Amino acid sequence: MSIEEKRSWIYATIAVVVPAVYAVVMLRRLDGTDAADVAYIRPLITAVVAAMVLGIVANIVAAMFSRKEEIDRKDERDRQIHRIGEYVGFHVMSLAALGPLVLAMAEVDYFWIANALYLSFCLAALGSAAAKIVAYRRGF
Repeated sequence: MSIEEKRSWIYATIAVVVPAVYAVVMLRRLDGTDAADVAYIRPLITAVVAAMVLGIVANIVAAMFSRKEEIDRKDERDRQIHRIGEYVGFHVMSLAALGPLVLAMAEVDYFWIANALYLSFCLAALGSAAAKIVAYRRGF
């Protein structure tokens, strides 16, 4: 497995685990409370920062346990797969961002708009990583 494929797996894992933990925290806070009264900003920022830090640390660990030739080698196939993954992520984000836009136009609570936008980012990250993993495993 190339270092680029490992990075895609890391990205996909973080794009699932961190939002799942955040969702559990938010569902506990929402239990019997109005959404407008839920403190969501600090946990949301924490989730975003945690995802970035976990991504950096996991990539460093993956690089530590990879061969030097593997880290330095990035060929045309890797660049193509990266481009395809980013293309898919862009389109997922473009479609998923319609949800928060509709919520904002409907003037719902900020809680729902912010969380829908966070979900959009998470879906885009997962879509991008999944496209890259499929391309590495099955070709393109």
